[in-house]
Amino acid sequence: MNKNIKLAVAGAVLALSASAANAGIVIPSGEWTLDIGGNVNTYMNWYKSDGRASVQSALSIDTTSGTNSAINQGNGLLPNFISVSGSTRQNDLDVAFTISLQPGTAASAPIGNVASTGNGGLNNRQAFITFGDKSWGSIKAGKDLGIFASDAILSDMTLLGVGALGAGGNTTLGRIGYGYIYADWKPQFAYTTPNFNGFQATVGVTQAFDATSRVGSGTTTGLISATGGNNAGAGYEAKASYAFDTNGVSGKVWVSGIAQKIASFGANTTLTDTIARAGDIGANLNVAGFGLTGYYYGGRGIGTMGQQLDGVGGSALSNLKQRDSNGGYVQATYVLPTKTKAGISWGVSQLDLADGETSAAMSDSIGAGKDTLIKENRMTTVGLYHPLTKHLNLVAEYNHITSENQAGAENKAHSTNLGAILFF
Repeated sequence: MNKNIKLAVAGAVLALSASAANAGIVIPSGEWTLDIGGNVNTYMNWYKSDGRASVQSALSIDTTSGTNSAINQGNGLLPNFISVSGSTRQNDLDVAFTISLQPGTAASAPIGNVASTGNGGLNNRQAFITFGDKSWGSIKAGKDLGIFASDAILSDMTLLGVGALGAGGNTTLGRIGYGYIYADWKPQFAYTTPNFNGFQATVGVTQAFDATSRVGSGTTTGLISATGGNNAGAGYEAKASYAFDTNGVSGKVWVSGIAQKIASFGANTTLTDTIARAGDIGANLNVAGFGLTGYYYGGRGIGTMGQQLDGVGGSALSNLKQRDSNGGYVQATYVLPTKTKAGISWGVSQLDLADGETSAAMSDSIGAGKDTLIKENRMTTVGLYHPLTKHLNLVAEYNHITSENQAGAENKAHSTNLGAILFF
């Protein structure tokens, strides 16, 4: 990936600092400097699953039994992105804003799940302000990518590609749920320290998420949702990182964490531990065209794939407990003499049953067992990413996916993806 595309990813995807993006079309305007940037991408996806079991989760994904083949077109892990940022210096403060929109490319979401039929859906992922100074740091207020697990998704090579299909919406999953939990886009107040020779930290208070879990069989009676989770409290997130670049060797090491209170699941339910939490650690290293990335996370009550999804279970609604989850991924890349980046990665996300929770039959109010609940997702990805120009990348990927339920039965799927992504 060349320098321009790296800057475009930083500006269009994360926009952690609107004043530092300067990746797109820069327009001086009086006291302000405006920056318009983003990306447009599209992929042709050939997909085939060989299902021998039912694998269910609170987030609907293509893991039902039977053979399913499809050819479709649409966005990859990134939606199309148009971002407008502005920055200025006033009263000894760097002041900035970012507002972005994410229109979809597909007529519907991957594998037939409709997302605003005919236009592929429209997201509103960013609207925030920042203010601060390099001497003491900066404050962010508004909606942006969450703090916990944000470096995991930014280090994932499928960010420029497709990864796993499914889940609805106007994007694919990439490696979300196949090596890390989605950081998601959240309202937040966050403080970031100055950069101390490569070390930097962020702490923030983010919007709490509702908890949804599948605690029964693969029927709708098996879904329970927390009531008022978005009004019951807040999420507390933090991360710290150290970046280095010495003698041709560059890299980054990071840790992050999250804690959030889970709201009540309603009348006649009891949750013995109401604090969901998770932590992670990761590192990447780049030298002489080679890149290596390793990442691991673990949590309790946080769920799998998305935050607060399938994080709670139990032998009865009156005795709900938290489920443990963990996972990670490893990735290796190499830039060929043609400037094509070749990469291979493998990742896994695992979900355990709660203490005392078994796949035996439960009360009729929950369903007839949990042996179809998702236990593990694994994915191997091989990709080629070629910079046709300094702004345009051609992408080819192959993904082999395995999903396993709590009874040990598996589904397997394969996808081949070809497309292009343009940053501006």
